[in-house]
Amino acid sequence: MWLTDQIIEIHAASRGAYGTRRVHAELAIGRGIKAGHGVVEMLVSRASIHGLPGPRRRRKVQRIVTTTDLVDRDFARPAPDRLWVTDITEHPTREGKLYCCVVLTAFSRRVIGWSIDHRQDTALVTNALGMAISNSGQLRAQSS
Repeated sequence: MWLTDQIIEIHAASRGAYGTRRVHAELAIGRGIKAGHGVVEMLVSRASIHGLPGPRRRRKVQRIVTTTDLVDRDFARPAPDRLWVTDITEHPTREGKLYCCVVLTAFSRRVIGWSIDHRQDTALVTNALGMAISNSGQLRAQSS
């Protein structure tokens, strides 16, 4: 068939690099031959033509800006209320996401403040810190 000959010629001219998509594009754009993609795919398959795989694509890793570590990863404290740590955790529920902010004292690892809300905003954190302040005395916090 003349179309198969055209396909083999295009594949050979590309030094075996073109697959079905590029062969179809070359037929349509380069040579002005109107043929459906399925027809070209079938003829390429029957002629046992395979193109070369494209280059592997790498996902770009986003650089996350982090804050300075104020405690040098040393969470052991000799007395209460010397260091508080806080974290926000997302909990999926049937009704949507729920966020929990917890404030711990590093001395005893006891929860001294917490807050739960359906939004992760400043009110979530300030409510947890407010509870911690009312339950304890001084303030020095580290959040990750």
